[in-house]
Amino acid sequence: MAKTSRKSSPVAAETPSAPVKTDVLIAGAGYVGMTTAVAIKTGAPQLDVTIIDAAPAGQWKKDPRASAIAAAATRMLGQLGCWEAIKPDAQPINDMVITDSRVSDPVRPVFLTFAGEVNPGEPFAHMVENKVLNASLHAKAAELGINVIEGVGVDGFITESNAVTVTLADGRLLETRLLVGADGVRSRMRDQAGIKTVHWSYGQSGIVCNVSHERPHEGRAIEHFFPAGPFAILPLKGNRSSLVWAERTEDANRLVAQDDFVFEAELEQRFGHHLGEIRIEGNKRAFPLGLTLAREFVKPRFALVGDAAHGIHPIAGQGLNLGFRDAATLAQVIVDTERLGLDIGSFAALEQYQTWRRFDTVQMGVSTDVLTRLFSNDSLALRTVRDIGLGLVDRLPMMKNYFIKQAAGFGKENPRLLQGEAI
Repeated sequence: MAKTSRKSSPVAAETPSAPVKTDVLIAGAGYVGMTTAVAIKTGAPQLDVTIIDAAPAGQWKKDPRASAIAAAATRMLGQLGCWEAIKPDAQPINDMVITDSRVSDPVRPVFLTFAGEVNPGEPFAHMVENKVLNASLHAKAAELGINVIEGVGVDGFITESNAVTVTLADGRLLETRLLVGADGVRSRMRDQAGIKTVHWSYGQSGIVCNVSHERPHEGRAIEHFFPAGPFAILPLKGNRSSLVWAERTEDANRLVAQDDFVFEAELEQRFGHHLGEIRIEGNKRAFPLGLTLAREFVKPRFALVGDAAHGIHPIAGQGLNLGFRDAATLAQVIVDTERLGLDIGSFAALEQYQTWRRFDTVQMGVSTDVLTRLFSNDSLALRTVRDIGLGLVDRLPMMKNYFIKQAAGFGKENPRLLQGEAI
């Protein structure tokens, strides 16, 4: 049975045969879908915004993962009134260290380091547990009067000239001026819209888990490049860290199937002893890694955001922040179009969003693909080249500053929210 947010939804009161009208309907209640809804409603309170979440009510509270939130996204969350609730549980990344070695090497030389501030008092990123981020977004959505329908998915939709009629899995009908697909990398909305993708697998899976350790991390993030894939240690609040560990898929599946004792022994070889004894917190899971790029981001009265539009390798930690850029851009286009009294679902309006986002997305996809292929191997020639490159970057302050600003999400044509400005 579908459940709604604390604010009663007019959708729930209607019979299945009576389509209920809403201005914007977002399919997917992850952090990108929720942020898109909150941003649109903040900029244009007169618009009716509805979110459809196929997951059971409250499922997001069980998400054990954590995410790196870039400085630009932090500014956006501040403008949307969400950051103050998140900040007490957010761990600033004070600096970052990059090494390149084999697991068996007794010494892992540091080739590149980054200071953690883009401006005085502004770290280039924070680590935030997903359930904390989602709690803030859900609270803000309820405060703004956004309709959230949980526990039911979209069964299908029909696009007409002036509206999209959406059928939910329980038979209810909704009519919307704009439908947004925010349902992840295996997006059913994208498939139903007939949008094709470019996709390939890296033969790797990312093991994700949290660990506790004896010694404080001091806000330092560490990324080890091993032949099988990158191994990132990302600081959380307290003596805890989040791990993103890429391994060949068959090895990753074997590792997560092991009991904690065996898994921790394998983990310790990669993690090292600099933070003392380590212990696994909660479950460990593995996710297949690949590159997925939608050939189109928009159709008439339809737009994709987040992983539904692009799924990239986590080697640069930019997947979520790409999605936040989608959310900020689409919200700005919709709000500006509404203020002009024009049709928010028109293809002309949505084409602005696609044009704005396409180059950045393809550029990031290509960059992460090149980095993955360059670093996930044991070629002596490639290792020599990449280590010389890392060393050169480390010795060029202007280049390091450029990379820090890119990691912080400060692009040349950022939408207003990512600049810390009101939408």
